[in-house]
Amino acid sequence: MTKNIWITGFALFSLFFGAGNLILPPYLGLTSGNQWLWVTLGFLISAVILPLLGILVHARLQGTMMDFGKKVGPVFSLVYCCLIYAISITLPSPRTASVTHEMAIAPISNTGSLLTSGLYFALVLLFVLNRSRILNIIGKYLGPLLILVVISVITVATVTIDTGVVPVSVSAPVISGLLEGYQTFDTIGATVVGGVIIISLKQKFNYSYPTLKNLLFKSAFVAAIGLLLIYSGLIYSGALLSSTVDTSTVNRTEFLTLLSTETLGRIGTYFLSLLVTLACFTTAVGIITGTADFVKGIWKESPLAYYFTAVFACFIGVFVGQLDVSVIIKVAIPALLFIYPITIVLIILHLLPASIQTTLLFRGVVLITTIGVLPDFLGSIGFKEQVTPFLHNIPLGDYTLGWLLPSLVTGIIISMYTYFNQNKFSV
Repeated sequence: MTKNIWITGFALFSLFFGAGNLILPPYLGLTSGNQWLWVTLGFLISAVILPLLGILVHARLQGTMMDFGKKVGPVFSLVYCCLIYAISITLPSPRTASVTHEMAIAPISNTGSLLTSGLYFALVLLFVLNRSRILNIIGKYLGPLLILVVISVITVATVTIDTGVVPVSVSAPVISGLLEGYQTFDTIGATVVGGVIIISLKQKFNYSYPTLKNLLFKSAFVAAIGLLLIYSGLIYSGALLSSTVDTSTVNRTEFLTLLSTETLGRIGTYFLSLLVTLACFTTAVGIITGTADFVKGIWKESPLAYYFTAVFACFIGVFVGQLDVSVIIKVAIPALLFIYPITIVLIILHLLPASIQTTLLFRGVVLITTIGVLPDFLGSIGFKEQVTPFLHNIPLGDYTLGWLLPSLVTGIIISMYTYFNQNKFSV
């Protein structure tokens, strides 16, 4: 059992730790300077704590992602899942190929991005079609190797770089880190890869509900601790170079290459290539496997639906993966501002006591959250001037968190109503 906890924990870590998880933290540290600790706190909330809670919800539900929205209604659940999986195979999954090309292939070869993404997703497809081996291969081999390479970069940076951290003015650093953590897709990823892990474990072991729940709980904390330490280390490593690197002259991928060169010298390029390939590959495998599982479930467990979805998702990855990383990150912003808050409230609602998890609570909070995110979504697609005056009058509206307080108040009111009604008190 202990061995399986560690293998599953490493597998979860590897499935989470993809392209965004690698390129975002160092650059965030570079731009935050002496505010790196506060920015790290916000980043850890959206990139570690919320994904951890998402896995814990899966441990309780032990079903599919359809169960996340089931208490709102079957139509909502289907639409929500379709949105999540559509976003996943069109943005974070192709981004892994784009990052792999820019950082692992382009520095050492003149081959085009089409060749890279084609070969990359051919290998991804091979793993997805052999999903019974995913847990062992990723957990036993890729996960530990990935951690070893990242720790090498962080350790050398901490020991050898002594240029100092410069004072930087960051408006609302905690919220800045929180919003940057959105780009990791980890909270959304928790809803996707959690289902992959559940299905893989059920196929491999005949665990009872309590045993599987215990295994997932402990494995999730193993993955979360690994993510916490590595994110913090990468952000701090980036901050150490804040006095020598001009943020206007480098982008995220270029800075990660620079950090690798500064820490590991000429061999750094090879370490970085290995790191990027492993981090991106495991994430793409997890995303496409989860999407194929979802479609298979809709089509009455049809193996043909699983194979078709896997091939289709890989085709999308090949073509979208040719775009620059910066373009994919920019395109992702509207989708994240819309779907992330809804995912967050669904996770929180599922962690509440079962006695107050009513349909009214789920529908009320999700409805208010959906309404609350519309101004931020509209602002991100070209209507900023029209929605800005409105956002100024909403608490936290200036920080794209205008949905938070109304959702919280709605949840409290409905929970109190449910409690008093169950205890036959007058409201």
